[in-house]
Amino acid sequence: MFIGKMIETVAGSLDGKRRYRQYKSRTAKLPANYRAALEALERYLMCFGPGTGESLLHMLEELGNLFEQSAADGTPIRAIVGEHPVEFADEFLRNYPEGSWIGKERARLTDAIETITREGETP
Repeated sequence: MFIGKMIETVAGSLDGKRRYRQYKSRTAKLPANYRAALEALERYLMCFGPGTGESLLHMLEELGNLFEQSAADGTPIRAIVGEHPVEFADEFLRNYPEGSWIGKERARLTDAIETITREGETP
């Protein structure tokens, strides 16, 4: 028990690593075009989405589920992401605001403007 806790302290959550490996194993089984589209989305989402932790894992698992189900149903990739993949990705990210640097910066900007307007505007 002590060794497991020590490893988790140094290396991070073993459960999170296990879940990530399971996700990668599942998505590796997708047809090549679905897997390539998913990997392209992953790159984008990892730049703008939650950086680490539970929120990132949850986001990736949901994305993987979407692509697995779509592949099983024979749904074309364009029917998943639409004509504007960036809009799809940005909309998808809105479901996972926790932990993203852009989410933090949006909150910081909103808080700053709220503080300024509460203190009163000067002409």
